[in-house]
Amino acid sequence: MQLDRAGAPLRMVERPIPAPGPGELLIEVAACGVCRTDLHVVDGDIAGPLPIVPGHEIVGRVVGSGTRVGVPWLGRTCGICPYCRGGRENLCDDPLFTGFTRDGGFATHVVADAAYCLPIPDAFGDVAAAPLLCAGLIGWRALKLAGEGEALGFYGFGAAAHILAQVAAWQGRRVHAFTRPGDEPGQEFARALGCVSAQGSGEAPPEPLDAAILFAPAGALVPEALRHVRKGGRVVCAGIHMSDIPAFPYADLWGERAILSVANLTRADGAEFLEIAALVPVRTETTVFPLARANEALDMLRAGRIEGAAVLVPEGE
Repeated sequence: MQLDRAGAPLRMVERPIPAPGPGELLIEVAACGVCRTDLHVVDGDIAGPLPIVPGHEIVGRVVGSGTRVGVPWLGRTCGICPYCRGGRENLCDDPLFTGFTRDGGFATHVVADAAYCLPIPDAFGDVAAAPLLCAGLIGWRALKLAGEGEALGFYGFGAAAHILAQVAAWQGRRVHAFTRPGDEPGQEFARALGCVSAQGSGEAPPEPLDAAILFAPAGALVPEALRHVRKGGRVVCAGIHMSDIPAFPYADLWGERAILSVANLTRADGAEFLEIAALVPVRTETTVFPLARANEALDMLRAGRIEGAAVLVPEGE
């Protein structure tokens, strides 16, 4: 399913099966999650080369060996820039990103750099594992940046939050979920996954927050979250794109509060998170679509009508 221009629907195309180059793998796709970042690519919120095949939550098997691997957002790094040399490859100056600057997993086959693929724990089936490859990985990096506080606020309860709420509860933390105002099913879903409270995003939590993680791409939530974070707390913006942050009083930031962004992930994040996800164990809620219905999955995600995560599978085209 190919994106020809920003804002256009994806188009089914037939291509020759790609040939892997040195250090690359040809992977037959078993499942590919549909991420909010895919929406940002399709809608033109972030601009990359076109045409492109989106999709960066890929689970598949290496053609020839049958080895099951996961392909995440980070597709390759340069290895020589100051960030790569300093152990911060997520900030690489010359990276490749799966489904954004190289073709991704909304397809039957994909080529990936072997060094950036991740082993998938046996505890997860193909569909269940797919959302872990970005919603889980980026959420895990955001959770680490949030610090060690016990009271957490999750703003936006979609694919990432539904995974990380389970991890945070397993760690013994208290998660307060914030959904779109009036989204009672979403709030029920959050409580079922271990959140100690769930309310609309304009409401106050039942206790001050040590940190807040914003999974929703709404800049207006930054000052809203700041008002509920205690002194020394953090507001972590977990998305690659967000609408503009409105002005807010300096008093809301004062007290050594901090606003942070999460940029991409490292391979170490991936190995660490997948091991923990199997220990919890994380249960992903998924809605499965055949590959040919990728546009429908994107539309439902855009409208907030997916509980948990959407996943594409090649079967049923």
